[in-house]
Amino acid sequence: WGVLEPESGVLLARRSVQALVSELIKGGVDYTTCAVAPPRAGGNLTAIETTAGTKVVAGAYVFACGPWLPKLFPELLSSRIFPTRQEVFFLGPPPANTSFRPPAMPVWLHRTHPGLPYALPDIENRGFKIAFDRHGESFDPDIGMRVVPQASVDHLRAYLQKHITGLANAPVVEARVCQYENTWNGDFLIDRHPEMENVWIAGGGSGHGFKHGPALAEYLVSRMLHGAPAEPRFSLAAKQTLQKREVY
Repeated sequence: WGVLEPESGVLLARRSVQALVSELIKGGVDYTTCAVAPPRAGGNLTAIETTAGTKVVAGAYVFACGPWLPKLFPELLSSRIFPTRQEVFFLGPPPANTSFRPPAMPVWLHRTHPGLPYALPDIENRGFKIAFDRHGESFDPDIGMRVVPQASVDHLRAYLQKHITGLANAPVVEARVCQYENTWNGDFLIDRHPEMENVWIAGGGSGHGFKHGPALAEYLVSRMLHGAPAEPRFSLAAKQTLQKREVY
């Protein structure tokens, strides 16, 4: 059996972030690309120092750094945020075959398969996207190898030969190594730093943080600026140090 939701859609994260940055710059926001040095705990944070030697001064700071959070706050988060390696494939459908493009093919998840494969049709002419929504091995986002090994391709081929025969021999036109960053049970971590009053941490987004971004930002702003009550499940105190996260 299956479930079809004809009013669902796809969020194009790359385009959305680029559009957001463009609009923010038009509105007067300063945008820069840089690497931040780990802050020193204790008291209020007076400035963020970048690895280029510059400083950013503000009244409050939000660190929403995904899998890099444990590196910025190692004593606090190295045992509470677990970055894992996640591989994604783009396949080239047969020429003139529109079966793998919308509207012929929707976004789908093979929920009853142990590997939880999911796929997106060829939306941006990058190919048919497919990946397995299972936790990969531990991964360092700075030095981890971003090349997909042949064993992973072979595993994908075995799935295609059994379930998507039309792509069994399709070329891999692109492959990417990304990362999830989960807390022990998969809940978000959105809380004030216990030793720096004006520092807030937002993470634990796994592979789904982007689509929750607007709601999480609203929650964070309400806590920072309006003293809204905290959601206990998002607190640092609720985060254990033993990974038990399952993919649902």
